[in-house]
Amino acid sequence: MQGQQSSYVLPMFAYPSGSLHMGHLRVYTISDVLARYRRMKGEHVLHPTGWDAFGLPAENAAIERGIDPAVWTQENITKMKAQLKSMNTQFDWDAEISTCSPSFYKHTQSIFLRLYQRGLAYQAEALVNYDPVDKTVLANEQVDSNGRSWRSGALVQQITLRQWFFRITAFKEALLEDLWYLSEVGEWPDRVVTQQRNWIGRSVGARIQFTLADREGQSTPVRVFTTRPDTLFGVKFITLSMTHPLVKQLAPTTPGLQEFLDRRASFAPDSKEGFELPLSAINPLSEITGTSSDMLPVFTAPYVLENYGEGAVMGVPAHDSRDLGFWKTQRKLAPVPIVVTPTNPKERHTNLHIADLPSAYTGHGALTELCGHYSGLLSEEAGARIIQDLNKKGLAEPFETWKLRDWLISRQRYWGTPIPIIHCSSCGTVSVPEKDLPVELPKLDSSIRGQTGNPLDKIDDWVNCQCPKCSGPAKRETDTMDTFVDSSWYFMRFLDSSNEVEPFSSKSTEGMGSVDLYVGGVEHAILHLLYARFIYKFLNSEGLVSNGEGYAEPFRRLIAQGMVHGKTVSDPDTGRFLLPHEIELGGDLPTIKATGKPPNVTWEKMSKSKYNGVDPSTCIEKYGADALRAHILFAAPVSEVLQWDEEKIVGIQRWFGRVHRLVNDLAASSGGLVSASSTSEVDVGNLSEADATVLLHAHCTSKTITETFSENVYSLNTAISDLIKLTNALHESGVQSLSPPTAHITITALLKMMAPVAPAFAEECWERINLCTSTEGRTAESIFSTSWPSDILSDEQEETLRSRRQAMVCAVQINGKLRFTINVRPPTTGESEDNKAKREAEIINAIRATAEGRLWLTEKNDWEKRKRVVVVRDGKVVNFVF
Repeated sequence: MQGQQSSYVLPMFAYPSGSLHMGHLRVYTISDVLARYRRMKGEHVLHPTGWDAFGLPAENAAIERGIDPAVWTQENITKMKAQLKSMNTQFDWDAEISTCSPSFYKHTQSIFLRLYQRGLAYQAEALVNYDPVDKTVLANEQVDSNGRSWRSGALVQQITLRQWFFRITAFKEALLEDLWYLSEVGEWPDRVVTQQRNWIGRSVGARIQFTLADREGQSTPVRVFTTRPDTLFGVKFITLSMTHPLVKQLAPTTPGLQEFLDRRASFAPDSKEGFELPLSAINPLSEITGTSSDMLPVFTAPYVLENYGEGAVMGVPAHDSRDLGFWKTQRKLAPVPIVVTPTNPKERHTNLHIADLPSAYTGHGALTELCGHYSGLLSEEAGARIIQDLNKKGLAEPFETWKLRDWLISRQRYWGTPIPIIHCSSCGTVSVPEKDLPVELPKLDSSIRGQTGNPLDKIDDWVNCQCPKCSGPAKRETDTMDTFVDSSWYFMRFLDSSNEVEPFSSKSTEGMGSVDLYVGGVEHAILHLLYARFIYKFLNSEGLVSNGEGYAEPFRRLIAQGMVHGKTVSDPDTGRFLLPHEIELGGDLPTIKATGKPPNVTWEKMSKSKYNGVDPSTCIEKYGADALRAHILFAAPVSEVLQWDEEKIVGIQRWFGRVHRLVNDLAASSGGLVSASSTSEVDVGNLSEADATVLLHAHCTSKTITETFSENVYSLNTAISDLIKLTNALHESGVQSLSPPTAHITITALLKMMAPVAPAFAEECWERINLCTSTEGRTAESIFSTSWPSDILSDEQEETLRSRRQAMVCAVQINGKLRFTINVRPPTTGESEDNKAKREAEIINAIRATAEGRLWLTEKNDWEKRKRVVVVRDGKVVNFVF
């Protein structure tokens, strides 16, 4: 492989649920097309996949069936692997991994220990969502809108547990700063970079101290972080997080407060609910203005994050949309002071009734007359002066805060990577020695299998162990790791998946330490990608991995494809989702059989509960894998939502039919002779017009397809369109009207360009041509053993063919009457819509530049008053309508 370019193409690996869904079909089609293309370009391509095999769904499914999660998971992997192969995917199965294999999670545990030794893995108390029935911690996504467990239906509790964390915040600066590299050099989508930047959430502002007093007059200072100190005169309330120490302190003695706090998990992300506390706050501005200040109400509310600043925010309704929405809920009749305005600062401003304020003004501007001696100052200067003046009183200071918080990795479940820690009463927390890894999960016997909670707590033979330091009695850590830990480094394991000693091997420092092209759903834009970036940066700091580019980033280019939505039909009266057999499809519009009314039809994320899911296996059996692959690419741009419409696959089938007829015609006309394999054997100067046209078309198509597969990957739908246009052009010309060399060159080029998209169909057609045109005894080589048709024509040949078509007569009409003609450049075969529009503009400009054009378009008619310009037949006729 010396001198051969290496390329690492990777789709996000699948969770083995038992069957593929359309999202899987889309991501694996995209990655397979790009990997096959790169191989045909002569690159050494690594295109592996594996299984994200640990996790709560597998464990719950096993509990329901009374079987071992390992058995359930392996059965699903076997099924899904067969389905992946039925999609005509070409994976490097020798590199296959499964995160539930001890040979994999041995290295996950080793990474944990490295983090622990660096002080980047630690235990701390944390407030978590707890399911009292399943007796486990739940992620936020596993709690429904009513605050109940997604599985057991139990009302989720907020409890404090001692949990394991990774100190991702130690890398916050690098995670933020290197987003520049991913955006400018690494070719990540802007929306993903923006989401990551917002999640990390660096904010520069000030920390301001308010004084809170209870009804007995006891005062407590509370510090509030804000990025807008210039709005301090507009503060109307203070809000504390639901876990703030003051809130916890008041809960036992404040009627209704504890009940409100117990509902914490059920509040929607945009909830405007709040609970007014028996506290009042004093605006610190009174200390520097010398005036008395109204006592401000104090609330606790779910919209305040305990990990943002210090869990307290100042409410400025006139200048913050969230605060305005909250204030409208809590104080419908309260006045709202406008303290910053974009208009003339000398204008008079007074308090407005909240009903008269439709939206908050969140921009910067000048402070109003309500701001005392700061009035008239611009926001930036005013904010700086206010903080400077408060700082002299010890009430404020410049401050920087981050939204990013350390990664909680503990899970109180069985089916996950065991945390390699031992707890000893004498030695404390002790690492499992590296030589004793992996700490394997114990087998579940029938007495434990199917029980709720964490079975590891109940297996004494596994929990009880010997301390590695003092050899005394000790206990293993029974928490397992979040499955995001497995997926944060799995892509490095593919490089040398059979290496039992090193997790990554030396290959990770030889130019393939990071993924060249990573393909996956945009729904993973934040957590998975952020965690993977963190672990890669940590391993890079340990000298274990490197991509050789100076930036410790795991994925050079990210292709984030949109979701697949299915057609959803519901009853307009009840909102109930309808099954297919409840719909009558006769007539112009579908109707509900029971009522005769037209249903509501929408496109939504595929779900069993909405009856809009599609089984890929059924579609493959019905239409064939290649037709499905081509349809997936053609139906929508890669980044957009794909609305699954099975009826449109027939268009792809018709395309395949036309290609098949071309192949049969070529095979029938070959006469058993091998035709020219390249244009180097063709005298392009003596070609017929038909030959010249299709050769140019094929040449232009190969350029656009190559550019799409290499650079414009998000436009894979246009590649299918270009291939269909080339097929139609060849079909219209007809094989019989072409010389044998031209027919052979163009049709074989078409098949090669189709091959990454429709590998089985292209291979079959390739074999048909080669068997009919080969000499006796010769067997056809695979189409994938041939080279990519990137240059069908040489530059000289292309110029020769174009020179034959340099002039085309254009008839110029004014209001439908012929006035004169000019010669213009003819269209390029296979021209894109953008280029077509540019050429039409070029023709119009050429007409206007002639003497006749100036006469008819400027002197006899007013060019500025034209109604429209109609370009007919690629510019053979141009009609100016006045």
